[in-house]
Amino acid sequence: MKKSLKTVLITAFSALALLGCGNNTSDSGNGNNDSADDTTSEQSDISIVTTFYPMYYFTKGIVGDDADVSMLISGGTEPHDYEPSAKAVAGITDADAFVYNSEYMETWVPSIVDGLDTEKTTVIEATKDIDLMECSEEDDHDHEGEGHEDEDHDDVEHEEGHDHEHEFDPHVWLDPVLAQQEVKTITEALVAKYPEYKEAWEKNSDELVGKLEDLNQKFETELKDAKNRTFVTQHAAFGYLSKRYDLIQQPIAGLSPEEEPSPKRVAELKEFVDENQISVIYFEENATSAVSETLAKETGAKTEVLSPLEGISDDDLAKGVDYITVMEQNLENLKLTIK
Repeated sequence: MKKSLKTVLITAFSALALLGCGNNTSDSGNGNNDSADDTTSEQSDISIVTTFYPMYYFTKGIVGDDADVSMLISGGTEPHDYEPSAKAVAGITDADAFVYNSEYMETWVPSIVDGLDTEKTTVIEATKDIDLMECSEEDDHDHEGEGHEDEDHDDVEHEEGHDHEHEFDPHVWLDPVLAQQEVKTITEALVAKYPEYKEAWEKNSDELVGKLEDLNQKFETELKDAKNRTFVTQHAAFGYLSKRYDLIQQPIAGLSPEEEPSPKRVAELKEFVDENQISVIYFEENATSAVSETLAKETGAKTEVLSPLEGISDDDLAKGVDYITVMEQNLENLKLTIK
C-alpha cells in the first residue's frame, strides 16, 4: 500500500535534518519515476526543480544552460496520480527554485510548500495570474456548445472515491495563449531572484513566447473555417484549447484520464458519435485506451492520439520531440475531425 504523503514528508525532512542540504538529490532512474532528470550539458550553481513536462519545457526555455533544470515526473508517469517520494521531496527542498503548474494538478504541492524554507527555495506557481475554469460537480454531459461562454464548465463526471478530484481545471498549458502567460510568470519570478540574468532570460522568454504565439496563429488559421467543431477525447483536458478556438470537446471521462466513465456516459457517447458521424476517437499514450478503443469499435470510428502533453517519453525527447512539435501534431490530428 502507498505510504501517506504525511509519512513521506516526515521521512524527507528528517533525512534532511540529519544529512544537511549539500547532497545531490536527483532521483534519476528510480522506481518511483521521481526522475529529476538533469538534461543540461554543464553543471550550474542554480538548481531548478519542475514538476512535469510543460513546466520543464517552459523553464528550460527561459534559463537555457544558466541553471540545472530537472523534472520530477518522467514520461510514462501519470501526473494526476503522482505523489512524491521522500527523495523527491528532498530534491525540492535542496533546490533554489521549484516550478509547478497548479495545486489543482499537482495536488500534493501545498503539503510540500508548508515545509519549505521559501527564503532558500523560491516557489513558482505558473498559473498564478490565470483565472482557472471551474469544474462542474454535476453529471452534465448532454449539453452542446458549452465551453464558449465566459463561465465555462468542462464535462466532468466525478466518480466517488477518486483520490484527485479537481475543483478547477488545471490544463491551461494546452492553450498556447495561456502557455505564454505561464512563461511570463515563471520568467518574472526567476528574474526577481536572479537579476543578474535579467537580460538573457527575458530575451529567451520573449523568443519562447514568440514561438507560442506562432503556434496560436497556426491553430487559429487552420481551424477557423471548420464546419464540424466537436471532437471526442479520452479525458477532459482540452477545455482551454476548446474555448480558445471555438471547439467543443466531448470527453469520455473527467479531468483525470484514469477515471472510469459510467455505463450511461458510454451509451450517451455512442449515440452522439453515431448521430454526428464522428470519425475519430482520441486517446492518450500515457493512459489506458481501452474505453476509447471500445467506443471506436462499436461506432466504426478510428482512434488517434491527442496528447495532453503531461509526459513525453525519454526516447521521444532524445529524438527532438518537444511541446511545439507535439502541439503541431495535435493540430494535425484534430483536423481529422475538425473540418
